Amino acid sequence: MRFAPSSSNVKRHRAAFTLAEVLAALLFMAIVIPVALEGLRIASLAGQVGERKAAAARVAERVLNELTVTGAGPGGADDGIITEGAHEFQWTIQSEAWTEDNSLQQTMVRVVYYVQGREYEVTVSTLTEASTL
Repeated sequence: MRFAPSSSNVKRHRAAFTLAEVLAALLFMAIVIPVALEGLRIASLAGQVGERKAAAARVAERVLNELTVTGAGPGGADDGIITEGAHEFQWTIQSEAWTEDNSLQQTMVRVVYYVQGREYEVTVSTLTEASTL
């Protein structure tokens, strides 16, 4: 008859990570985390630029519509600043003869806006009869 060995004689194997495995995992995390954070920063910047670009296009269209209807920009000026929400948009109006037909003129509204310290711009233009504006 055999008896089970006593617990003092049995070697216990515990599942554990070796030092090399732990260091490899830490190295992997040191590489992956900064890359993931940079990806999130870029995605956030793209979202902000997209939002402000849409707002700048609305501002440019509003200025161009007022110019078309009244013959002058907001306040009768050729440049200015419009605040939409918490953001400021600088706009300028430029008109020049259209190269394809001298009886028409191209009127452009350029809107400049800033996102995280970088300058971006939107330009909207239309053609009108030279005598209209």
